[in-house]
Amino acid sequence: MNASVLTIIVNYKSAEMTLQSAQAADRAMQDIDGAITIIDNDSQDGSFDFLRDHTRDMPRVRVLQSGHNGGFGFGNNVAIRAAMADGPQPDFIYLLNPDAFPDPDAIMLLRDHMLAHPQTGFAGSAVRGDDGAPHEVAFRFPTIWSEFEAAANTGAVTRLLQNYRVPIGFPQSTCAVDWCSGASVMFRRTMLDQIGLFDETFFLYFEETELCHRARAAGWTGMHLPQASVMHIGSVSTGMKKKSRVPRYWFNSRAHYFRKTGGAGYLALATLFYVLGASIWKMRRLVEQKEDRIPPYFLRDLVAHTLRTLMPGVSANRGRTGAQNAP
Repeated sequence: MNASVLTIIVNYKSAEMTLQSAQAADRAMQDIDGAITIIDNDSQDGSFDFLRDHTRDMPRVRVLQSGHNGGFGFGNNVAIRAAMADGPQPDFIYLLNPDAFPDPDAIMLLRDHMLAHPQTGFAGSAVRGDDGAPHEVAFRFPTIWSEFEAAANTGAVTRLLQNYRVPIGFPQSTCAVDWCSGASVMFRRTMLDQIGLFDETFFLYFEETELCHRARAAGWTGMHLPQASVMHIGSVSTGMKKKSRVPRYWFNSRAHYFRKTGGAGYLALATLFYVLGASIWKMRRLVEQKEDRIPPYFLRDLVAHTLRTLMPGVSANRGRTGAQNAP
């Protein structure tokens, strides 16, 4: 059975790279039934026309316009719904970032693994940078303990909470994971029929985490396949940089994730635990004269956003986070 795959690439103002990604996916799918859908998330920079014109000689590729920039999950949902509405439904949905380029066998390896393991609801590939360095793409679900560990960034704390760290490193063999990076991940279509598509409340970040959380709750398993590999440049569309002030949409997504998966009280605890962990880091930084690894204004913005989320009437530091460019 040559089970079909729908590959989806969401473009936002990165048309030339998106085209290269689609060409790499097209080569990787040469022996696979299916199609490639490129969604332009209302780039308003000529991307749609460019992609439509430059894919005319790629019969399995179609380019759609989303209508507005509703974020990563929204764009993928547009493509999935379009596929469900007009033609045979794909067996698998493969999400690929516009700055990611699958190896020739990557899509086949993911699909064949899922065919052989019917309880696997999603599977992610290994991802490497253009310098060959591996990226962390296999994860545990975030918890209050992972928030504490990440903020503390201290060896003793990390050793104590090793099993709560969100990144699980770089697995060398196929293994179960809680969630995978959306840069290169395949979903079983029947699983999505059961649990639903992306929650479009998320603009960017945490959307694949929450979808995988629903999958786990419904009894599906997730896998990481290091033998399937994708080259990823990263941050082309988002522009997220470690030294930059974190945009509001990240805080929105974080708050929505913790509230949806654990409730308002859990969101409050997650922020409290992060602040407690950060206090350990701040003390260590002063003693060891280390460069600050926490982005500018992050703690202030985090606390202010959590307060406004849980108590909408509170205007704590509204000007600070409100000044960020976010949808």
